[in-house]
Amino acid sequence: MSAPFAKLPAWAEYGLIPLVNLVVAFLVAGLVVLFVGESPFKAAYLMVSGAFGSGEGIGYTLFYATNFIFAGLAVAVAFHAGLFNIGVEGQAYIGGIGVAVACLTFDQTLPWYVVFVLTIIGSMLCGALWALIPAWLQAYRGSHIVITTIMFNYIASSLMLWMLINVFKPLGSMAPQSRTFGPGGQLPKLDWLLAIFGLDNRNAPFNLSFLLALLAAFLVWVFIWRTRRGYELRTLGFSAGATRYAGISEKRTIMMTMLISGALAGLLAINSIMGDQHRIQQDFVSGAGFVGIAVALMGRSHPLGIILASILFGMLYQGGAEIAFDMPNISRDMIVVIQGLVILFAGALEHMFRPAITSAFARLRTRQVTTSSASGI
Repeated sequence: MSAPFAKLPAWAEYGLIPLVNLVVAFLVAGLVVLFVGESPFKAAYLMVSGAFGSGEGIGYTLFYATNFIFAGLAVAVAFHAGLFNIGVEGQAYIGGIGVAVACLTFDQTLPWYVVFVLTIIGSMLCGALWALIPAWLQAYRGSHIVITTIMFNYIASSLMLWMLINVFKPLGSMAPQSRTFGPGGQLPKLDWLLAIFGLDNRNAPFNLSFLLALLAAFLVWVFIWRTRRGYELRTLGFSAGATRYAGISEKRTIMMTMLISGALAGLLAINSIMGDQHRIQQDFVSGAGFVGIAVALMGRSHPLGIILASILFGMLYQGGAEIAFDMPNISRDMIVVIQGLVILFAGALEHMFRPAITSAFARLRTRQVTTSSASGI
């Protein structure tokens, strides 16, 4: 999507503005911590040390970041086409059906790497199909994509509960969840990756889907900036009129964009279902689809920025758990408030400091031009 206000240098657009928003968010969060009678500096130390101070902490941080990378990529692809896909949460839920069906069917007969490929195909297919209906309504009936994707989140949640109770739940079981997958339905952990740096992953569920997330980020970068379809997608995001003038099918581009976005959202389910829980159960998405909106905004819809923003939010999740454990006055709800402040400044208020920064750059350019002119004279 095109950015408002004057154009800034790339380092300011993708580095300075997100950094300023992040610093302000943490300053306000520090005031909240101070208000409840705790030290903001101690809270910051516990958050950073809890997220990065041990191999297990890093493992949990990267585990959470994996979900956010998939969600952020899904939102970012839609952003580039001028679409606001708020349905990533529901698309991830439905993607979980594809993961569960593959694992429950083949976990006892096929090796994990074959089942892994099947879950990738199944999750992408289910997520894309769930995004297909809002895409069609937007392209051919003019329904707003925000409204339809929000509605489909609730439908997906209800559908998942029905599937858990009536399809996936074993006979005689009371819990709304499937049986535990066999060896073929469990992804190996990435203990070896952390061991390269002398770290012990211990019980963290950091698994192979993290590498899949990095691969997805690279492929999204190639698609958006190195292919014809990606160019058409970005053209639609800049100007629908220019898209039509260039002979690009607006309807086809909307459908293609939402299918890709839904497929990426579906991949999110692999990390939790096959990589951690080894079963499908309620709330396995845990709000990651909505966090993906803030991740995409903070990362400026660029895959590299999304990866960095995802690690930041992974730190907030893992480090926040450490704060809630070691500082009794700061409850888990308070951690949600801190996370919400980061989302607020990274999302809704992302342009709050842009006018001041833009004006500062304009004054700096004017001064440089004046100095150059004076030197020439």
